[in-house]
This record gives sequence, C-alpha cells and structure tokens, in this order.
Amino acid sequence: MSQSTKDLSQELSQREGVETIAVEPHQEFKITVGQQEQIFTGPAVILVNQD
Repeated sequence: MSQSTKDLSQELSQREGVETIAVEPHQEFKITVGQQEQIFTGPAVILVNQD
C-alpha cells in the first residue's frame, strides 16, 4: 500500500523529537542554516528531526 506525502508527514509529526511548522498558502518563509539562506513560498509543512 502506497502512502501519500501528506500521510507520511502527519505520521512523522507525531513522533517524539520532531518539531512541525505549517506555512499557509502564499506565505513566504526563509530557512537559514549557517551562512546558507533559502526563501520559499507556502503552502508547506516543515519537519525538523531533533533526536
């Protein structure tokens, strides 16, 4: 059985050590890591695994 990206994101977001950020449609957001910076436009779900 194949799972959608939405299903996988929902399952992962419920795990311990995972932080979730939801971005609304047409909302701009920026991700900065060290000296690298990327700008994106929603909709988006950002999952950060911190374990």
